[in-house]
Amino acid sequence: MLRSSFALPRGAAEILLAACLWGTAGPVSTLAPAHTSPVAVSCLRVALGGLVLLAVAATGSRRAALGALLRRGGRTRATLVLGVVCTAGYQTAYYTAVGRTGVAVATVVAIGSAPAFAGLLQRHGLTGRWYASTAGAVAGCALLVGAGAGAGAEPVGVVLALLCGLVYAGYTTIISRLVGAGADDRAVTGVLFGGAALVLLPALAVQRPAWLLSGTGLAVTAYLSLVTIAVAYTLFARGLRATPAAAATTLTLAEPAVAALLGVAVLGERLGGLALAGLALLAAGLVVLVVPARRRPGDGRIRPELV
Repeated sequence: MLRSSFALPRGAAEILLAACLWGTAGPVSTLAPAHTSPVAVSCLRVALGGLVLLAVAATGSRRAALGALLRRGGRTRATLVLGVVCTAGYQTAYYTAVGRTGVAVATVVAIGSAPAFAGLLQRHGLTGRWYASTAGAVAGCALLVGAGAGAGAEPVGVVLALLCGLVYAGYTTIISRLVGAGADDRAVTGVLFGGAALVLLPALAVQRPAWLLSGTGLAVTAYLSLVTIAVAYTLFARGLRATPAAAATTLTLAEPAVAALLGVAVLGERLGGLALAGLALLAAGLVVLVVPARRRPGDGRIRPELV
């Protein structure tokens, strides 16, 4: 019984693993050929990964679940369209925000605001544990990403970064609600990311990613699309079966921590004192959130404590 009390909930573990995979995207993208456009890499990553997710959802026994999702009615279809817009919009808004306000500020505002927006969208079930862990994790993220960064942030860039946080929380909440209502998680991610792929394909035509034809370009693209989109979002959607959207967005704050650690271990980067303090604070916030259970007085049952 003691062992089960301290076991990490499966849904939380899957979301943390997805965040770890997302954290590898930045370091791996640095291996792309010189003069590669970050916008092209991001659009190609989502487009190819989204098409893979859609193909998986449309083959074999999953095809029936995909058809059932699409036949659910006008309200569900409208929700799916909104999810597609949010999924595709995140990529566009994020890189526009980076151009206006820099990587550090855009990342902190976008990733840091997402749990707050998800909490507002969830509207119920939030506890002091979630507020404390989210505040600590966001503060840690700000220290980690912002350490040593310049402060020149355009208001328009900050607004766009906030929009990123909103649409990220939006499609996370949409996946959570559809899966919670009985929809197949792979069908949901297939529709959202497959639809986003179709939206982003025209942007790829404008970018003309000739670098994709090189061996390194193919390898980087394959990893980013298959691992950081197809595999990661399969895990993420599966984790949302048992994890509320607000808690899930807080758990994904592990992404910049993984990216920072890979930067140190693989790319030879160094973390200063503030960044290390931020990493510790971020880790502490996540640990507080994923402590899995407690017992009610007089109740032998184990209760999850992710919100």
